[in-house]
Amino acid sequence: MNITSKIIVLHTLRYADDKLIAECLSRTSGRVTFVVRISHSTRATVRHTLFQPLAVLEAEWTVKPRGGMVTPKAVRTTLPYSTIHRDPKKTTVALFLSEMLLHVVRSDAGAAALFDYIENSLEWLDTAEEGFANFHIVFLMRLSLFLGIAPNLERRTCPFFDLMAGEFSTTPPPHAYYIEQREAAAFGQLMRMNFGTMRLFALTGEQRSRILELVLLYYRLHLPAMPDLKSLDVLKAVFE
Repeated sequence: MNITSKIIVLHTLRYADDKLIAECLSRTSGRVTFVVRISHSTRATVRHTLFQPLAVLEAEWTVKPRGGMVTPKAVRTTLPYSTIHRDPKKTTVALFLSEMLLHVVRSDAGAAALFDYIENSLEWLDTAEEGFANFHIVFLMRLSLFLGIAPNLERRTCPFFDLMAGEFSTTPPPHAYYIEQREAAAFGQLMRMNFGTMRLFALTGEQRSRILELVLLYYRLHLPAMPDLKSLDVLKAVFE
């Protein structure tokens, strides 16, 4: 069966001398792994240089009966970036988010809604001229809605937030994975923000790093297979 769908590149790995393995998220089929031939010919049907971190493309491929890696027949760019791959800060954010998405996006359930959220978010980041220092935090907090691990905000006026249960409480839980007072309030407030309003939430570099650590801890508690992220230290350094 032939499929034509938008895809977002999550990760690429050089394979042998003339191939790339590209892990992607497709809008119609969830995760797809492509084998892309490296060619420097101007006549190449598929240009391997299109497969950059978080590139939004349209690809055509044939699904194998037994699954596995596929070879794209045709690929074109659908969201040409103006700044993400040129602005050092945005490039760092893109590398961090691509690594994060590689590890947390596994299922094809709700692929279209998840894909649209990521694509729209990347388009916003690409056009933003300022006020995007909190982008990666708000992106991850709202991403939790699509992964089925979103925190419950019904009791957000309570002083404690239980990271394991994903909810606010009036008393501390019987374990160490909780935050309180100001950090709990900030966690709930950021969860309700969007990219247009997040610039109103002023954070120092130290506060931003702390909240990001809490968000990643929350993800690890709810998605235990998530490893440490190699790009995290670079991201923190850029936005301190």
